[in-house]
Amino acid sequence: MTQLALDAEALYEQLQRQVGALVAAAGATPVGLVGIWSGGAWLAERLQKDLALPGGSGTLSITLHRDDYAERGLSATAGATRLPFEVDGRHIVLVDDVLYTGRTMRAALNELFDFGRPARVSLAVLVDRGGRELPFEAQCAAARIALPASQRLSLAQDTKGRLTFAVEGG
Repeated sequence: MTQLALDAEALYEQLQRQVGALVAAAGATPVGLVGIWSGGAWLAERLQKDLALPGGSGTLSITLHRDDYAERGLSATAGATRLPFEVDGRHIVLVDDVLYTGRTMRAALNELFDFGRPARVSLAVLVDRGGRELPFEAQCAAARIALPASQRLSLAQDTKGRLTFAVEGG
């Protein structure tokens, strides 16, 4: 089996450039970065700081909107949704670490629209691994790869904020 090596920090730099261009293209429309708990929240917070965007970044907890909620229940580690800005009329850049089936994005949009109606929603991810079950596409993706369904790509963050990826499963 071939070992997959992804440099999460290098991918972050690519994503930062892509999101910066997306923010610049928004013009006068206010932009809000919103990360999906947990990897997406780490990325959104870091992007907000590195791009010097006003207003802070938001975090979405999608637990109650997941289609497998009955199986998984509430997670003790999942953070609560926190949006430090109004959603109505804002260009929301939804940030996550990995895009796979699209089910997380569906849950995230349901949670986001509980707080208002954005002018636009764009999706930014570190890695798009294909395998979509729902029709979602990332406007910004630092890498597009194919992984077998038996493998999982997990983002980790150390105490200094450095990002790493791990491939789990066979």
